[in-house]
Amino acid sequence: MSLLMAVLAGAVFGAGLLLSGMANPAKVLNFLDVAGEWDPSLAFVMGGAIAVTLPGYRWLRGWKAPLFSDTFQWPDSTVIDRRLITGAVLFGVGWGLGGLCPGPAIVAAPLLAPGALVFLVAMVAGLALARRFT
Repeated sequence: MSLLMAVLAGAVFGAGLLLSGMANPAKVLNFLDVAGEWDPSLAFVMGGAIAVTLPGYRWLRGWKAPLFSDTFQWPDSTVIDRRLITGAVLFGVGWGLGGLCPGPAIVAAPLLAPGALVFLVAMVAGLALARRFT
């Protein structure tokens, strides 16, 4: 049952990425281009995500266990350290240069979007390098 729920949640998330334009690198890059052809529409996507997620997390904190698993998988650490900041900076730079992050790239890959395919290959290579050196 938990696998079915994961697939369902992934499908809803992917549909939301496609519907909002987050899987379109040009839309993302236009959002980041505040000095040029700025497209503020993704701010509403992010604001909507925060508006749903924040109360959802607060509500779930009162639960003993999720519906389709034995335990929640909350983060163990709340420390903001050099590794976290370095990873966030690398993620942000990659998102800014390519217009994609992992979720939208996976959603765009079956559409054979060339940028998404190149991004996914680079992401897998980066994950392998990070695993080797950390």
